Amino acid sequence: METIVESSGLPADAFSAKCPTRQVLDHIAGKWTILVVDALLDGTMRYTDLSRRIEGVSQKMLTQTLRSLEGDGFVTRTVHPTIPPRVDYELTALGRSLAEPITALRRWTEDNINEIERARERAHD
Repeated sequence: METIVESSGLPADAFSAKCPTRQVLDHIAGKWTILVVDALLDGTMRYTDLSRRIEGVSQKMLTQTLRSLEGDGFVTRTVHPTIPPRVDYELTALGRSLAEPITALRRWTEDNINEIERARERAHD
């Protein structure tokens, strides 16, 4: 069954330059998105917890990634009225449905890193 994009009435086709699925793929294929979604599988996390869990992510990139995920409906952001304000991030049902393929991709990468590194070494010889 073919999915029709409601905004255009056209079939969803990521190979088409005009299809909005391209933007979504751009968001979800990024390394920071994969790591944020995978980290949030453990449950609600504060910004600082995510920052500590995902080594090497800059404040700017983590903020951009979380905003993008929130804008696409994958993550909810809850601000608690405390001093200082506490902000929690949690996967939505849509975000949890994305978790399975993202986790599989991360695990595949971890499982195959040695073979990939050997191929890179051969390519540079």
